[in-house]
Amino acid sequence: MSVKDVIKSVRPARLGVEGALFLAGEATGRLPVRSARTAIARHVLGVQIAPDALVYRWREIRNGSGIRVGSGSVIGLWSILDGRQGITIGRTVSVSSDASFWTMQHDYRADDFHAEGAPITVEDFAVIGPSTIILPGVTIGEGAVVAAGAVVSKDVPPWTVVAGIPAKPIRQRPVQRNYSLHNGDAMYFL
Repeated sequence: MSVKDVIKSVRPARLGVEGALFLAGEATGRLPVRSARTAIARHVLGVQIAPDALVYRWREIRNGSGIRVGSGSVIGLWSILDGRQGITIGRTVSVSSDASFWTMQHDYRADDFHAEGAPITVEDFAVIGPSTIILPGVTIGEGAVVAAGAVVSKDVPPWTVVAGIPAKPIRQRPVQRNYSLHNGDAMYFL
């Protein structure tokens, strides 16, 4: 058997595993019990979730082993987390519902329409508003705020509020490092 034949025989198995993990990443996000979702995300999908982080029901997780969620952070309902190139979410980060983090995209200018990507980093105390889109290679600085519906294609400086499509700075946020997102009334069934 040639090397080419071996590669051909292994590729379907690899795609089968990747496909199964992709489906698990979608299906698990719909489970009604947060403790079960979190356990599967950690132990099957490989997502690194701090013990005191809250991850509500998600729409999609791609390559969970590339995703880290820091202490005290909250990921809102129906988020999309594309960890293929890596997503690092720092401490005490608030990610609102329907936020999308995309670490890969197709190069529409290329003849072969190939995919390219880069990791996303969200630093401590940042706030990501609802229905936002964070694109490959972006760093959201410490304490920065991304307003609802914004599309972030460039880095956001620390303690800066950005809004719009594409996201642009609109004001500065006061430096606040002494708060917690957990107030005891979290809906554990979500």
